[in-house]
Amino acid sequence: MNAFDKSPASIAEELGERLKQARLNRDLTQAEVAERVGITRKAVLNAEKGKAQLEVFVAILSGLNLTEQLNLFLPKQDVSPIQLAKLQAKQRQRASGQRTKPQEDTPEW
Repeated sequence: MNAFDKSPASIAEELGERLKQARLNRDLTQAEVAERVGITRKAVLNAEKGKAQLEVFVAILSGLNLTEQLNLFLPKQDVSPIQLAKLQAKQRQRASGQRTKPQEDTPEW
């Protein structure tokens, strides 16, 4: 899949087709997958059309034992040295020096 020349909708449709093929390769019906993950069959159908919320899509991947594929889909990103420097610059380096006056003890009469 070359994502550079496709719209987000066509990429989502292709991912849905891949999800459907993965389900069929495991010889499962939409209803069986839905029951496994606690969603409706209609939600599985919509996901296979590329029209699902991310949480539903991940649930179906889990039901098909494909969650390890998520690391290939979107690998964990390291913090770039530039971002790290920006984050460290915002860390507090020292106390502000502003202090409150200690309260004087007043006798309770």
